[in-house]
Amino acid sequence: MAIIRRNPDGTIASQEGFNTQQEPTQSHPALANRRGMKAMADAGRAIPPLMSEIAMKVNNAKDKPRKLKVLQDHDSIPLRQVLKGAFDPNIEWLLPKGDVPYTPNDAPIGTEHTILSQEAKRLYLFTKGGDNTISQNKRETTFVQMLEGLSAEEAEFLIAVVNKKVNNQYKGFTANLVKEAFNWNDNFMKN
Repeated sequence: MAIIRRNPDGTIASQEGFNTQQEPTQSHPALANRRGMKAMADAGRAIPPLMSEIAMKVNNAKDKPRKLKVLQDHDSIPLRQVLKGAFDPNIEWLLPKGDVPYTPNDAPIGTEHTILSQEAKRLYLFTKGGDNTISQNKRETTFVQMLEGLSAEEAEFLIAVVNKKVNNQYKGFTANLVKEAFNWNDNFMKN
């Protein structure tokens, strides 16, 4: 342990082996650079990035190559399922168009929420040909329950997906961008 003595004005007193006049040539080992800070932040995160966060990153990216990189960096099966539902004209949602009457979940993100990447496997319940055994009333009730379980931002994103209005809400988030990012053909299938 080193004892650091200070001058009356608060500066560090000159000590043997330590020159206060020179700038250190290396950063302190306890300090992390920007890349290290990001790695620590990502490692400490308990949940994957929310799809609404990914959509905002696409929205905020300045040009097409950066938008493609965001999608490719966050590529996952649930993301592909949701984006296929958002852009594939062959997928028909069996839910009313427009605003959905639900109560947004106002709990802080990361607490008391389900996440869309886990709920994506249940989206078939709301599409034509997905599950014909449930009534329309049950389908709509289940959808509202799903929205109320998600964070407010992800619920908004899911409503944009169901209404096929992702491009209206997130600038530059188009079907062509998604097809190029995931190497899909015009039928939204892998080439």
